[in-house]
Amino acid sequence: MSLFSIFYYLLLVLVYILALPFLVFKAKNPKYKQAIPSKFFLRNNPSFEENSIWFHSCSMGETKAIKPLLDYYKNEANVSVITNTGFEEALKSTSNVRYLPFEIFLPFWINKQKVLVVMEAELWFMLFLFAKKKGAKTFLINARISDKSYNSYKRFSFFYKRIFKNIDKVFAQSDIDKERLEELGATNVEVLGNIKLAQEPKVNNILKKVDDILITAASTHENEEKLILNAYERDQGRLVIVPRHPERFDSVDLLIKEYIKDKPLTYHRYSQEENFNSDIILVDKMGILNDIFTISDVVILGGAFEKIGGHNPIEPAFFKCKLISGKQIFNQKPLFECVKDFYLIENDELNKYLNNIKDLKKSALIKAGSIDPIIKEINACKR
Repeated sequence: MSLFSIFYYLLLVLVYILALPFLVFKAKNPKYKQAIPSKFFLRNNPSFEENSIWFHSCSMGETKAIKPLLDYYKNEANVSVITNTGFEEALKSTSNVRYLPFEIFLPFWINKQKVLVVMEAELWFMLFLFAKKKGAKTFLINARISDKSYNSYKRFSFFYKRIFKNIDKVFAQSDIDKERLEELGATNVEVLGNIKLAQEPKVNNILKKVDDILITAASTHENEEKLILNAYERDQGRLVIVPRHPERFDSVDLLIKEYIKDKPLTYHRYSQEENFNSDIILVDKMGILNDIFTISDVVILGGAFEKIGGHNPIEPAFFKCKLISGKQIFNQKPLFECVKDFYLIENDELNKYLNNIKDLKKSALIKAGSIDPIIKEINACKR
């Protein structure tokens, strides 16, 4: 290990020791009872078997995007993740799933793999360093540097240059991403587009379309439901609200009940009655958003009316919904570039747009993606 690597490792050990009381406290939360012990104490989190193809992604969205690759290499794929939702999504493709341990554990947790394929911005120094040292070819796929994070990356370019020394090939989403990645020290960069477009959104259940306009507020965050309810009028259509995080279902339920108490509107939770017959429906069930898009006329995409960065517009565009979102889409710009006919609006314009639903154009996809070059590179490493 270089002097820098030793210093970096000792710094991480210090951070780990200081964080131990907090980690023990957070581990008592049911939400983290598996993830924190796995990542920070290696509980029930053994190393992968050797000489396989190791994929690493962060959360559910990234793990969904690599599903075609996991399916292709089903018997050889190992998957590490960061989040609970990523873990659950990966289990749908393989049982060889782990939480990625904190970096101080990686030097002895990592064993020899044929290939390491890392998704998007998971630039962990120890991950690439020791995967490479143990003999793996290393790839960064779907790589991008957002406008918002670009200056932050540049400030720490000395650090990222050291990371990219241990990455053999980078597949970037766009030409501007390629330029930014090369500025940070990446070499052997190829523009491939966004691999999230390489698979069609999956529909699990065929839902019955109601005889009315259906407005779906999808992946909403705190304060966005209130904004949407205040912009909503019954003659616009029926309103379906799908919060991004399941732990907020009950609080959104209370918000809707408070909103309708002096209004002649009907309301129910989807978990209690699986239909769309009320004026307002709270979808408090996971995994059916694409099903709902198939019967939706309008999608109000959350995460962009607050400073969240937006959410993936590909699914509603694939189903040709009329698509409205806020202007805070800084994390999703490359995906919005793959869509035509969408509306990015100010928060106070939502009522106006909902009152003019008939005049809005349906969104559609204008680009496609491919995983074939990634497969070609991986297969070359297996020979």
